[in-house]
Amino acid sequence: MARIAKSAHTERPWRIHELTPDFGVEDVWAFRTPGAGPDDFPAMLKAMQTSGGFARQTRPVRFLFAVRWKLGALLGWDKPTAGVGARITSLRDRLPSDLRDARRGQDTDAMPLKAVYEIGTESARELANKTVHTVMHLGWVRGANGDYELRMAVLVKHNGWFGRLYMAAIAPFRHLIIYPALARQWEQAWRDRNDLAEQQGEQSRR
Repeated sequence: MARIAKSAHTERPWRIHELTPDFGVEDVWAFRTPGAGPDDFPAMLKAMQTSGGFARQTRPVRFLFAVRWKLGALLGWDKPTAGVGARITSLRDRLPSDLRDARRGQDTDAMPLKAVYEIGTESARELANKTVHTVMHLGWVRGANGDYELRMAVLVKHNGWFGRLYMAAIAPFRHLIIYPALARQWEQAWRDRNDLAEQQGEQSRR
């Protein structure tokens, strides 16, 4: 995994740009997926889903998220009235007709970010609370060595000065703990995707 320039996201013709002209790019990261080809983005998304999400993350990551959710509950950051469909409208309301008809992606309780759209080389999920409206954009890009790799961009629309302070305060935790742990999980999921598929097949046949 490597943190890369924001221009690596902004200069590509991603469909997400049509939906987020009022968002800023917070972070852009590249993840290693050795041997990946141009059509393997759906396989990567499937591998990420079967890797277990936050429930299988390291203790430091689970602790940080537990603290965040606890603070959110105490201070009212995550009330339904502050979320998508209440304080802000979903990006799905901005979708052009072709993306509206595209696959949306699967929502689960383990994934707090909800699906906006999913196509052959990119997907987007969103979350909103009293601090920010944020989007996790995943894209599939040919890397320098010829293999394709996963790119993640975090797009943010701050809810005033408090949202800006909040994102600045959590930046060290994101960069030093959360994103590196996420990278290890996702990159391992790519390497283990065939074993995971076989295990799921055996379970479905029982």
